[in-house]
This record gives sequence, C-alpha cells and structure tokens, in this order.
Amino acid sequence: MTDYGEEQRNELEAIESIYPDSFTVLSENPTSFTVTVTSDAGENDETVQVTLKFTYVEKYPDEPPLWEIHSQENLEDSDTEDILTLLKQQAEENLGMVMIFTLVTAVQEKLNEIIDQIKSRREEEKQRKEREAEEAEKQAFQGTVVTIENFLSWKARFEQEMAELKRKKLKEDDSGKSKLTGKQLFETDHNLDTSDIQFLEDGGNSVEVDESLFQDMDDLDLDEDDPDYDPLELGSDED
Repeated sequence: MTDYGEEQRNELEAIESIYPDSFTVLSENPTSFTVTVTSDAGENDETVQVTLKFTYVEKYPDEPPLWEIHSQENLEDSDTEDILTLLKQQAEENLGMVMIFTLVTAVQEKLNEIIDQIKSRREEEKQRKEREAEEAEKQAFQGTVVTIENFLSWKARFEQEMAELKRKKLKEDDSGKSKLTGKQLFETDHNLDTSDIQFLEDGGNSVEVDESLFQDMDDLDLDEDDPDYDPLELGSDED
C-alpha cells in the first residue's frame, strides 16, 4: 500500500533544497506551497517570471496535484494559458510518480522559449522598420511610378484647378469692364463724339453773348514785346 504522506514529505524536502530562494510553504494541511520560476536573461537583461502554486491532494502522486499561477511578470495572457496547458499535459504523462520538479522544469523551459520569442519579435519589428525606411527613401529618390489610375486622378485634379483659374479670370475681367477710362468710354460710345455739337445745334439762337466783355478794347495795355503783337491788326480794327 502506497504511503502518500511519506512520498509527499520526501518530495517537499527535495523541492526545498533545489529551490531554496524561490520555495515558500503556504500551509501544511493540505500541503500547499509556491515555487517562483524565472527565465534566463534576454535582451537588455529582460526576464519573464511566474510563481506557481501547488497543493497536494490525498492520493498524490497517483492523482495530479492542484496548480494555479499565483503571480507573473512580463507575460501575455496567451503565455499564461500556454503554461497552464503545459502543466496539465506534463501531469498526465507523469501520474504515479512525484512530479513537481518535472512540472517546474517544463515551465522553466517554456519561459526561456517565451523570452526568445520576445527577442525574435523585436528583431523582426526592427527589420520591418528598416525595410520601410529603405523603401520610403527609395520611393523619394525614384518618384511616384505613373499608372493609369494615378495619371487619371492627377488629370482630373489638374483640369479642376485650370477651370477654377479660368473662372476667376473671367470674374476679374467682368469686374474691370465696369470701370472704363475716359478714353475707353469714347472708344466704346461714339455718341460722346458729337455730344457738344449736338448741344450747340439744339441751343440755336438761344445762346447769349455778353457784349460788354468786348468794350473798351483800346484801354488794353498790349505789350509790343509780345510775340503775338501785330500793329497792322490794330490798324485794321480802327478802320
């Protein structure tokens, strides 16, 4: 008959000696304890860590112990799910034998895989950004490749811009026509050429002349030095 209590006590002592700094007893009845598992250091000394809680059942190791993730650091939810699945698989494969060391070792290896995956993802992300930067630089050097689609798009924008410029110019021309100069008015309206003559014709004999303005011409002091002075004209007037 299997002495489950004896096997459990022996394993507990062994686990405590293997993991002295990460093993903690939580209770003795039922026997419950934690083991903290840390991955190897990754890039920039980064690690992932999980604290596993185990509880012996009465017939352990013929029945698997209870387990749960007590705490964790730097793990995604998907990582913790993978660890729980791994524990179940390992427990089923090791029924009938004490298995805590085996379970902890399997989790240790899984954490190392996770830290390697983190490093790989970061390296892939770095390479992706480098490729994008190189592609952007290449694109800037070569310019945009002309395709039917982007040519038609450019043509539509160009025609729209030209139509807008033409509309603005026509608007400006129409505005300018409303502010003609005097010369432009005479050129465009020929009625202005004969307006003064028509005024005189319409006035006829009604135009009055003030004769007093022309009296006492002899009293005018004309300067003989005036280039327009002509004594003959004065004589002819006296006659």
